[in-house]
Amino acid sequence: MTDIIFIEGLKTQAIIGIYDWEREARQPLIFDIELAMPDHFFSHAAQSDAIGDTVDYKQVSDEVIALVEGSRHELLETLVEEVCAHIFKHHAAVQGIRLKISKPQAVAETDTVGLIVRRQRAR
Repeated sequence: MTDIIFIEGLKTQAIIGIYDWEREARQPLIFDIELAMPDHFFSHAAQSDAIGDTVDYKQVSDEVIALVEGSRHELLETLVEEVCAHIFKHHAAVQGIRLKISKPQAVAETDTVGLIVRRQRAR
């Protein structure tokens, strides 16, 4: 089994999209993120009870929000790859990522649209 840290329903806003109206105002984006850690990763943190021995989900959340709010991409695909690359670069223990990004205002006839990606750390 793999240990998982998850962040569900992370809300942020960005200028993102290909249409003129999307380039004029920020739109809400919602992230669900799963960070796969090595087997038994949590055991050491559980013994030490120290945040430095795990991946701080608040820190990851803050980093994703800052990255997204500072971006101006046309495609969700570009943003998703940037977020995954950032997490791998700044959190060495993360071995895999499952990231779902929802763009609820993109298509009026839907609750939301978006992407789900899975990425593994390059070996």
